[in-house]
Amino acid sequence: MSTVSIENVRKVYGGDSDIVAVDDISFEIADAEFLTIVGPSGSGKSTLLRMIAGLEDITEGTIRIGDRVVNGVQPQDRDVAMVFQNYALYPHMTARKNMSYGLQLTTDLPEDEINQRVMDAAEMMGVTDQLDKHPGNLSGGQQQRIATGRAIVREPSVFLFDEPLSNLDAKLRLHMRTELQQLQDTLGTTTVYVTHDQEEAMTMSDRIAVVDGGELQQIGTPEEIYNEPRNLFVGDFVGNPPMNQFEVRLSGTSLVADGFSYDLSERVLEHIKQYADGVDEFVLGIRPENISLTDSDEPNAVRAFLDVREPVGSDNYLHFDIEGEECWVRVPGDVKPDTNQELSLAFDEERLHLFRQSDGINILAQEEPPLEVTAGQNT
Repeated sequence: MSTVSIENVRKVYGGDSDIVAVDDISFEIADAEFLTIVGPSGSGKSTLLRMIAGLEDITEGTIRIGDRVVNGVQPQDRDVAMVFQNYALYPHMTARKNMSYGLQLTTDLPEDEINQRVMDAAEMMGVTDQLDKHPGNLSGGQQQRIATGRAIVREPSVFLFDEPLSNLDAKLRLHMRTELQQLQDTLGTTTVYVTHDQEEAMTMSDRIAVVDGGELQQIGTPEEIYNEPRNLFVGDFVGNPPMNQFEVRLSGTSLVADGFSYDLSERVLEHIKQYADGVDEFVLGIRPENISLTDSDEPNAVRAFLDVREPVGSDNYLHFDIEGEECWVRVPGDVKPDTNQELSLAFDEERLHLFRQSDGINILAQEEPPLEVTAGQNT
């Protein structure tokens, strides 16, 4: 097993105008850690993974696997195994041959040991009865298991997964998510997993690296990413329904928006004075589950018009209008207010986020002064 170290890595595609795909990113992945790189399409996450694999050259910076710098090392010599989005199985080969072919090409292992590794991996993935079939006769889930089994037989130091579940239906994707977690727990292999699905990232990872525009926005545990977003991008990207956002200004002891005024406690006011850097214009963020229905005469009650109620099983999503601004509220399934009426909402002050409009930094993210996440900074 190995650590993976990303040090000031940059990737620029040349041409008439240089395109910066990855911009001076640095972080370290611990031995046996499951780290997910998440971000929207075009954020640079797959490019970063391909640089770890050796499938993309590094423009600047250093990548280490264990103690070895691998910048100039060929992919087959990096001791990594990669599972692709499209599985990359040879259609003319059986599942058994697909799983063994890489070992036959790159190692001097005897045939009986290769066969044993294939059988062990097939048993682990539950596909022993599919080994003599060709990929065209396998379901999407079975192909994904064969592709993962092909990676397992390599016994690599690092697993690399590039959106391996995106082609599966929702139910199978959920099942395979659990299987991959159990596999990583069993093998203890350092794993780097790329996805645009923030729910996959939240449920599978030891830590999450959020990237956007080729830059690292935040790295931390799922709980830290969700509850303490370091900037507005992270707060908005992670969470479903998304975080509610309201443009506000600090006026005296209150945050004032177009549709409401919110009086702040002395503790929060002191924090704002200390870390706001002299600005008074912010984006107030609060997640749907941190808003509740309340009485109109309660302090800080926000009047809002309920126009839609969406039942989603155990919860109801309530869509409110606050003077033209939308607001989602998540309540238990047995809370069923009638639509087309005005109600009062209570914001949990302990769960407020306050992002500076100037740079998007969340000044309420932590007790220490929040540091702006710049390229190459490991937060």
